[in-house]
Amino acid sequence: MNGADTAWIIVATALVLFMTLPGLALFYGGLVRARNVLSVFMQTYAIACLMSVLWLAFGYSIAFGNDGGASSVWGGLGKMFLAGVTADSLSGTLPEVLFFAFQMTFAIITPALIVGAYVERIGFGFVLLFSGLWMLLCYAPVVHWIWGGGMMADGGIFGEIGVRDFAGGIVVHETAGLAALIIAVMLGARRHRTTPPHAPWMVMIGAAMLWVGWFGFNGGSQLAADGGAAMALTVTHISAATASLTWALWERIKYGKASLVGLVTGTIAGLASITPASGFVGPVEALIIGAIAGILCQEAVNVVRNMLNIDDTLDVFAVHGVGGIFGTIMIAVFGQGTWVAQLGSLAVVGLFTLVVTVVLVKVVSFITPLRVDEETEVNGLDLEVHGERAYDTAS
Repeated sequence: MNGADTAWIIVATALVLFMTLPGLALFYGGLVRARNVLSVFMQTYAIACLMSVLWLAFGYSIAFGNDGGASSVWGGLGKMFLAGVTADSLSGTLPEVLFFAFQMTFAIITPALIVGAYVERIGFGFVLLFSGLWMLLCYAPVVHWIWGGGMMADGGIFGEIGVRDFAGGIVVHETAGLAALIIAVMLGARRHRTTPPHAPWMVMIGAAMLWVGWFGFNGGSQLAADGGAAMALTVTHISAATASLTWALWERIKYGKASLVGLVTGTIAGLASITPASGFVGPVEALIIGAIAGILCQEAVNVVRNMLNIDDTLDVFAVHGVGGIFGTIMIAVFGQGTWVAQLGSLAVVGLFTLVVTVVLVKVVSFITPLRVDEETEVNGLDLEVHGERAYDTAS
């Protein structure tokens, strides 16, 4: 065990959990109407709790178990409930239980990202049942394929050089982004789509927390306290800052004004886009990735909202999905991965996510309602579903 590596990953684990609670909760909560803010908090918080238990029970074993051997499609169930893992067990230079905890925070935030697609109209029971099954049946297998030594790693289906995804462009952002888009289509639009965010200040605070937490997300994925972690952290920051500026500039050019919500959404676009490449590129490449991401993801928002008329409410696919896919491709552009592995993995994981998500939405909706009734949606989920309200007055 390496003490420095262990200390850094303990910090990184806390930072990644901080991304969901409270970062993502505040970011999403500020974007919805005042009568639905507590429902967003409830969904993200409950997902964090449920994924933690399911990751312990089955998820970690499916993702990082070795029952299937090299080039396998899943890790098996040999490490259910951390069977065989003690305080002295090692994963590289780290205690395995710490590696488990670090990866658990990724399993928490990935289904939590999907929340942004269905806020203000989703059944709470559906959120929990779908998120739990999706994490186990979609997210965990993809983790195994790419990070767990499975079929897309080096020596797998793409040859000697497997897919390069440092911190989750495919594993986290493509899977969550595509699932969000699919649910938005199957769920249908809100009855009031044009209501502006009720608390832009809350959005900014949440985005700032996500930015800080992302240092653990990307820097921690080095799994060591070394120069590679420092470089991943640095390029993450550069991409986020650059994308924030290009998003705001593009808004100013197109609409005559740059908004706070736009500026901080650009931050998230830059963070998502650099994530898969953060272990493979330097500051100049990060500058390029961020500069493009701020404009690319903003145009993706326009395509999804206005051209395709899909109510992906908080733009999960346009920001996270498109950003993650873009960053994954840029790894090949900069010569740090093969085109076959990068594009092939995007296609295979995309198709897998599509099939699993559609099937789960259909199955879970037979068990618990997908969408709340019209009265609940009009009155707001906070009061109707959870019996609470965030403010004395509601927008």
